[in-house]
Amino acid sequence: MLNLAQRVVLGCFVLAALTLGLLAATHRALQAAGQMGLAWAFVVAALAAGLATAYFVLQPIHKLARDAHKIAQGNLEFRTDWKSRDDFGVLAAELNRLAVRLRDLHDSEAGRRQMEFQLSDAVLQSIFEPIIVTDGKGHILKLNQAASELLGEAATDRMALANTPGGNKILNAIRDAVAMQKAVATEDEASMLPMRIGKQERSYRLRTTPMRDSEGRLLGTVTTLEDVTSLQDTDRFKTQFLNVASRKLRDPLVQLRRGLYALGQGFGGELLPLQAELVDAAGKESEKLDELMADLIEVAELDSGKLEFKLEPVSPRQALTKVRDRYCDEASGKRIRVDVRAYADLSRVRTDRRALRSILDNLLGNALRYTPDEGEILLTAEEVKDTVQFTVRDTGRGIEADRLGTIFDRFNPMSESGSGLGLALVRRLVESLGGQIAVESRLGHGTTFRFTLPVAAVESTRHPVEVG
Repeated sequence: MLNLAQRVVLGCFVLAALTLGLLAATHRALQAAGQMGLAWAFVVAALAAGLATAYFVLQPIHKLARDAHKIAQGNLEFRTDWKSRDDFGVLAAELNRLAVRLRDLHDSEAGRRQMEFQLSDAVLQSIFEPIIVTDGKGHILKLNQAASELLGEAATDRMALANTPGGNKILNAIRDAVAMQKAVATEDEASMLPMRIGKQERSYRLRTTPMRDSEGRLLGTVTTLEDVTSLQDTDRFKTQFLNVASRKLRDPLVQLRRGLYALGQGFGGELLPLQAELVDAAGKESEKLDELMADLIEVAELDSGKLEFKLEPVSPRQALTKVRDRYCDEASGKRIRVDVRAYADLSRVRTDRRALRSILDNLLGNALRYTPDEGEILLTAEEVKDTVQFTVRDTGRGIEADRLGTIFDRFNPMSESGSGLGLALVRRLVESLGGQIAVESRLGHGTTFRFTLPVAAVESTRHPVEVG
């Protein structure tokens, strides 16, 4: 398809060809009539008229094209100057109107973007918590007022931030979020960022989240530092309270259990059937209360750092077999099959026997509690890199998806039964022993708990004959 200018040029060529043909015919006629001078004058006049026509047609088109190019290049203040009211004048007027509308649209869009930028910046600055914004390569773009006050203005530079207390943790979280393109959060106390402001030292929980555009492309990250100093103080107070309360209640509870046991055995005289039933029920409830006290004391010792571990090599298969034997009667009562799958020559783990027993008891006890009659529970252990991964899988009813995120929180039992400290204690013990724990579950498809413990270092021993 030809554009307007090409069509006009083609039309001029056609007009010139027709004119030349007419001139040739006229020239021959005048030449035959003996009017040579008049013939050549006519030819010159016709050529001049043709050239003038072509100029006056092409020149306005060229000017309008040049003016349109200026507007297209972004000069929206430019206006084409055309005084006539012919078709070219109408075209010039429409071109000027187009430039005005483009300018108004550009101004309104730029204003909207400026307003959005100012609004987003105001929102960022008004947030009380320190916030750091980076690009897709991890370069720091912006800090809000709280972050600037906490880290200093020099923290806009990566090297300066690395020299700030806790700066390396922030940079590592940003790098991990960019590399993995998923949120990175530090929840445990060991990952808190201590920051000194004046004479006060405060603790912050770090959370880094990737930013994406509408098509899912990574734009950068947003890092938030949540002040958890008061939460830590409250948590320490609760730990101290639970520690003191549980120990003060332990001795009266022991005396109560002894008394109930003596009554149940008939040391205080023969009991009527109803009395015996009440004493038996009270004894079972006191046993549950004693278990709760034990969990409270152990959690308090973990939180305060008073719990000492005796680390030694332990056989994973032996640990799983022993926990199965301890719950054999309970499993038989519900006709639940408990299988152990672990090789005898599996690498030993470096752990505390008492802590590992508590971990496995809690996990298997939960599995038996929530697995229906004639169900199955599988206990496995396998070596994964420098760790041994233990698995407790059941065929129970499963756990709701919205509860999986808080399943290891304190006083958050899976049902109304239990103390609500078992899984919280399990997590603390596993992490204190250098491992990690996770849970997978779907309603109607059972639950699987997995935790890892480090492999014990192999000690080379020499036979006495070799020594000699």
